[in-house]
Amino acid sequence: MIPSSRLPALAVLILTVTLAGCSRQDVYDTAIDWERSAAGLQADRATVAGMDIAYLRNEETVAGDTIVMIHGFGANKDNWTRLARELTESFNVYAIDLPGHGDSSKELDLGYRFEDQVQHLARILDKLDIDRTHMMGNSMGGAITALYAATFPDQVASAVLLNPAGIFDYESELVDLVVEGDNPLIPKEPGDFDRLLDFALEKRPFVPWPILGVMEQKAIANREVNEVIFAAIRDTGFESDFRNAISDISAPVLVIWGKQDRVINYRNADSFVAAIPRAQKVILDDIGHAPMVEAPEESARLFRDFIADHPL
Repeated sequence: MIPSSRLPALAVLILTVTLAGCSRQDVYDTAIDWERSAAGLQADRATVAGMDIAYLRNEETVAGDTIVMIHGFGANKDNWTRLARELTESFNVYAIDLPGHGDSSKELDLGYRFEDQVQHLARILDKLDIDRTHMMGNSMGGAITALYAATFPDQVASAVLLNPAGIFDYESELVDLVVEGDNPLIPKEPGDFDRLLDFALEKRPFVPWPILGVMEQKAIANREVNEVIFAAIRDTGFESDFRNAISDISAPVLVIWGKQDRVINYRNADSFVAAIPRAQKVILDDIGHAPMVEAPEESARLFRDFIADHPL
């Protein structure tokens, strides 16, 4: 997802690649590589407990703390490049493709409940020799981040939850649609991905058509595993269990929520703050379900200010 300030350079890049007779996939790959490089990130892979795990990490290691970034349902590691660009000069960033997502393994029987994904993540971080980190998570990734901080308190220095799942005291537009059998988070046919972006994002960044087409193709191809994952996290247990678990978090926690979130109601931020001992919230006006995509500079500033008040 491309910030408007960088459109001229990207437009020249896409035009050059297109005129060279490249396919949509070639244009997509070139643009994604450009976005990662501009953020100071490079792609890497690791084999973890038989799973092939893809992730992004700093091109150059810096003398700073580590940040692990956990995407939401149906998303991937590249959702973090805009935010990472604001942080890689000072922090060592790892953006993980969780199992079932992005370029990582997508076995249908792997186990995708929140508790399962916390254990998958623990094995991944162990493989990457990450034993102490700040952690950020969006949506499903926010729930995983919160549970991880409660389960492995010695590993998490601070946690940032961006529009997290896990507590649903206040219903959203998504709930009504899912009850009607219409889940906009799982694209099934052409046009559905465009609808997903409009539904999830209030400030939707410009995405050139060749890139959007490949993103939609990938999303539709992932329909089966997405349905398995959605069912698993929907049936992941009682909200009271999740709420009780995150009450054990000892790390400082910042809850950032876009007020125009149609996926999870922003008023649930109060429930997270009430459940977590050292939590505080920030509500962002005119932002939807993904502040790290819609407001990366503001999200980075909030994180920096937060950890300045809560040093490692």
